[in-house]
Order: sequence, then C-alpha cells, then structure tokens
Amino acid sequence: MEKGYLALVLHTHLPYVRHPEHDNFLEERWLYEAITETYIPLINIFDGFLKDGIDFKITMSLTPPLIGMLCDPLLQSRYLRYLEKLIELSYKEIERTRWQPEFNGTAHFYRDRFENSRYVFSEKYHSNLINAFRKFQDAGNLEVITCGATHGFLPNMQINANAVRAQIRIAAQYHRQILGRSPAGIWLPECGFFPGVDNFLKEEGIRYFLMDTHGVLFASPRPRYGVYAPIYCHSGVAAFGRDVESSKSVWSAEQGYPGDHRYRDFYRDIGYDLDFDYIRPYIHDGHIRIATGIKYFQITGKSNDKQPYNRHIALETAASHAGNFMFNREKQIEHLAGLMDRKPIIVAPYDAELFGHWWFEGPEWINFLVRKITFDQKLIALTTPYRYLTEYNRNQVSTPIFSSWGYKGFSEVWLEGSNDWIYRHLHEAADRMVQLAQQYQQGTDPLKGRALNQMVRELLLAQSSDWAFIMKTGTMVDYAVRRTKIHIHHFNRLYEGIVHNHMDEGFLSYLEYCNNIFPNLDYRVYA
Repeated sequence: MEKGYLALVLHTHLPYVRHPEHDNFLEERWLYEAITETYIPLINIFDGFLKDGIDFKITMSLTPPLIGMLCDPLLQSRYLRYLEKLIELSYKEIERTRWQPEFNGTAHFYRDRFENSRYVFSEKYHSNLINAFRKFQDAGNLEVITCGATHGFLPNMQINANAVRAQIRIAAQYHRQILGRSPAGIWLPECGFFPGVDNFLKEEGIRYFLMDTHGVLFASPRPRYGVYAPIYCHSGVAAFGRDVESSKSVWSAEQGYPGDHRYRDFYRDIGYDLDFDYIRPYIHDGHIRIATGIKYFQITGKSNDKQPYNRHIALETAASHAGNFMFNREKQIEHLAGLMDRKPIIVAPYDAELFGHWWFEGPEWINFLVRKITFDQKLIALTTPYRYLTEYNRNQVSTPIFSSWGYKGFSEVWLEGSNDWIYRHLHEAADRMVQLAQQYQQGTDPLKGRALNQMVRELLLAQSSDWAFIMKTGTMVDYAVRRTKIHIHHFNRLYEGIVHNHMDEGFLSYLEYCNNIFPNLDYRVYA
C-alpha cells in the first residue's frame, strides 16, 4: 500500500498564432515544432501505457488557444506540409551522412521519427490531436484541466471583474464544448493568483487550481502541511502548491537532469550548420536560417567542440535520471508520511513543451518514470489533484497570497519597463467591452452582434500574457508588440463602428476569417 502520491502536471500551452493571410508564417512553426517534438511523443508514450495495461494518472492542461489551433483545419493542413518537408530533408540527410557512421544512424532515427509523426497525426488521429487527449481522458488516465481563455495574466486584470470572469468563463465553456465534460481544475495563467479569483472559479464549478510554492506557504493562516496537502479558499475551491524539490530536479539549469552532457544539444541544428545552398529549401522563405529540428550533437559541455549524439546512451541516461527522481520522491514521501495524518501529495508541475522540445529525451524520461513507479516500488502512487480531493475532502481553510511562478514570483515579468505600456489600452478596452455588453444585453441586429463577438476575440487575444512575457525576455519582441497593437486597433475600429452605427462588414468578415478563436462565444459574458 502506497504511503503518498505524486501528481505530475503538464501545462500545455502556446499563444494563438494563425495567419491565413500569409502562406508561410514563421511564428506558426512554434505549433508545428511542439506537435512533432512534444505532443506526438507524449501521445505515443500514453498509447504505450494503455497497450501495456499501465494504469497511469497524469494531469494535463490544454489551454484554449492551443485547443483552437489543434482543431483548426488550416493549421492542420499546414502542419502536414511542414512535416512532408522535414521527411524530405531527412531522406537527404541519410544520403549526405552515408559515409559518416557517427551521424548516419541519427539521420535514420529522424527519418523514422518524422514518418511516425505523419502516421500518428494524419492516420491514427485524423489530423486532430485533441482526439488523442480526449481518448486518454475518457479512459480515466488523463485529467485534462483548463486555463484562462487566452492565458491572460489575471492579477493584472483584476481592476475589471468582468474581464477576469470572461477569461475563466469562456475557457470553461470552450473546454466543455471540445472535451465533452466540465474541467475539474484550472492552471491559472502563469500560476497568477490574487485573493478573490477563486470566486470566479467557483462560478464555473472548478474545484481546484495550481500555485507556486510561496503562494501556499505564506497563506493565512499558514498551512499545517505546507504544499503537501491542498488548502481550501473560503470559496471552497482548493489550491495545490508546487513542490520545490521535484521541480528543481527538472527545471534547474545547473542541477536539473536536462543539462546532462549526454543529452541532445538544443542549439546545434543543421539549419545553421550546413551549407546555405543545401539547406535553402528547408529554411524560412529560402533566406532566413532557422532550426529544422535535425540536430546531431550532444550537449558535451559549454564549448563549441561537441560530441556526436548517441541516442542509445541518451535513453540510458534518461532511465537513470527517472530512477533517481523516483528514489528521491520515495525518501520524501517516507519522511512526510510520518508527519501527517493523511497521505502526502507531491505536486510536480512543468511546462509540457519542456519535454521533447527543450529537453529532447524528456518524454522518454516520463515513460521510464511512470513504468518504474508502476513496477519497481510500492511507496508512491500516481494521482491527480481531483482524485486526491475525492479521497481527502476535508482540508484546512486558508487564503493564499498574490503570487505567480514567474521570475521573483509576483508580477515583475508581466508588468515592468518593457511592457507596462500595454495595460492602459487593455483596461480601456475591457471597460468599453463591458459598456457595450451591458448596453446590448437584450440583443441587437445580427451584424452588430457579430461585431460585438469579434470585439471579444480581439480583446482576449490582446490580453494574452505571452506578449508581455516575450517583451520582457527580449525574443521576437517586434512580433509581440505588433500582436498587442493590432488587436487593440481592431477592437477600437469595431467599437467606433458600433458607437457611430457605421459598420464595415468587409473588415469584420476579414477579422472573423483571420482571428476565428472561440467561434461560439457570446459577448454578453461581459455583461
């Protein structure tokens, strides 16, 4: 009989990037890379668990922007086009490296991997990977939770209660529509919590949310069991805190497993290494060098003198690290179980895209870990937060503190010198949205109703925390600034058309075509 639980939580999110007005848009590759390197490898591993009769329990957030992109026929067809080019390149790489045995085996590996991705995506799940995640959910193995509608950082929106409510309500409605059931939990965007946000969660029947460690540890009154049992807010919604020790093993650049020298190097890619004329057909528009996903070197060290990647050795390393992680959790559970009147729960939340995209062997690490927990020990059982609440429904009542899981743990990532200019516009737009939603609460003519709904989409897309995050980190800043400004511009143009009763139906139709997230929303959510 187990003495405690481990809850693996994978936060699966990408910003909504869809540009039908361009035939080949660079930032859409964020989705294509995540599908190939993270989502399909995880799906293959979950399918392997089902095939082998392993009753795994994992929690995964599927954010509404990601769901929308995975369900979109345009992006599905573009992903297949992207994949066909990768497969073509992989065949060329097999030929190019035929006299380089240190690389040729890896070239064959990539060819097989990309062809498997095509089979899984196109044939097995009919170009919609939500079908896979729904299957694992319905089998009782995957607890799928939601997030904010467009991953808006809620603490910076609390000046307008209806703006916060809309982010949560639209997400919950969309989750029910696509996944077929109400979400039991939510990954608050960026784990951003402020006291009172739990009341909006309660309105939607959401039972729990995830927090960073300090948000729970400094709750008032202090939690008796720290982050190793949930606490109830006064609303009755539960908060689960992140375990620092298990997080550090994976996240830490100095101490974490992904930095091991035997793993694949993320930065050395043939898109930058090979002759320009050879690689030209496989980079962006034939002139911008980008990562292709084909990488032949292991991390080795900090110098540029890299050793060839050895897949077999890398997998052995992942298995060893999975065993080390499990051993450490066993010792942790053994200690905690002697101090508590219930089985402790260790909550280990991670960005899903870490596994496979950044840490290439990460999905295999999860595979080894789940199998080792299932067969090699008896102290730990995998569980999900909702299952834990079902087993232990009496918990301490306490009020968590305002917090996030960003740098320094509060709002600094999303509110500082590089991005603070966005909020005056976002707040004004939210106020205008509430004004019009209340004005037309009883309904209006079809054209104006369409415009009001599109205003909601533009506002939600502008509120995405990804844009402020990108401005702070300094990568692709021009794109993040442009996305924020263009959505605010679209919103204001629609607003002026409604207020002055001069609607441009052609412009509205164009926006509905380009920014088509949440096709069934109702603007009155802001009323």
